[in-house]
Amino acid sequence: MKILINTEITADHRQQIQSVSPDLIIVEPRDETGRLAAMPDTEVVFGDFNRSLFHAAEQLRWVQVLGAGVDGLLFPEFVESDVVLTSAKGFVGPHLADQTWALILGLIRGVGRAVRERTWENRWSIRDETWELAGRTLGIVGLGGTGIDVAKRAQGFDMRVIAVDPEDVDVPSFVHEVWKMDRFYDLLADSDIVAICAPLTEETRGMFDGEAFGRMKPGGLLINVTRGKIVDEGSLLRALEDGWIGGAGLDVTPEEPLPQDSPLWGMPNVIVTPHVAGGSPHRDGRTVGLFCDNLERFLVGKPLLSVINKRKGY
Repeated sequence: MKILINTEITADHRQQIQSVSPDLIIVEPRDETGRLAAMPDTEVVFGDFNRSLFHAAEQLRWVQVLGAGVDGLLFPEFVESDVVLTSAKGFVGPHLADQTWALILGLIRGVGRAVRERTWENRWSIRDETWELAGRTLGIVGLGGTGIDVAKRAQGFDMRVIAVDPEDVDVPSFVHEVWKMDRFYDLLADSDIVAICAPLTEETRGMFDGEAFGRMKPGGLLINVTRGKIVDEGSLLRALEDGWIGGAGLDVTPEEPLPQDSPLWGMPNVIVTPHVAGGSPHRDGRTVGLFCDNLERFLVGKPLLSVINKRKGY
């Protein structure tokens, strides 16, 4: 079976993949021309994928991508094909959750203001704005792998955790309630902090609009580490400027890179990080480990892990 690797991997990781079976033929073309030339008899792609590679394929059966979100890959002909798509969903939660909590703590303990303002004279106003998290409610939109890891960390802060999700999900003991999406506004009204942990789909695109911000608890915080376009930028700016919400921590923004003249950069109640939540020294190892597990399953006909429903987008 021929595998095309379309990402940079170490020699050790290549050997880890090869060790799954001596019958694997692994190719690593260095440019797009080479990748296109290799595609006709390729059965598996590991790494980046695009429409050109899809159309050059004749025997493709499975694509394993590196990230959790796949919204950029779902062109119609791929969606309608029988090619299986797996992602890293369920395996990126630890570092996305860490970034979520970095943003939360940066907002409620004045870290963002202290770094931005660079003065000792703001200490009393920062003290006046600080929170304690114990007894507060964290609302999670999307209780997948990332949402569960965010919720898990909330235990250490003695928080109540609620969530909404479109699917019937297993409810961990540390999540107090999980509702379907028809109670999205109830979650917003009940939450001191709302963490977006959902993928970008047609249903989630722009779901944080003026109506949603109007339903949030006054002074509540919005945290987003998954996809920027889940939030309508104009509505977010109005909610922040008019005091509908207390602040926002954003690792992703509706437009990326965020323009230098965006008001979000200068708002004292906003922290922006440049889409870095995906960074982790363990990410490559986890992803290669997942791919090897899936390879073993694929070779014996067992169901794969982290399969994407291409029509749903997650």
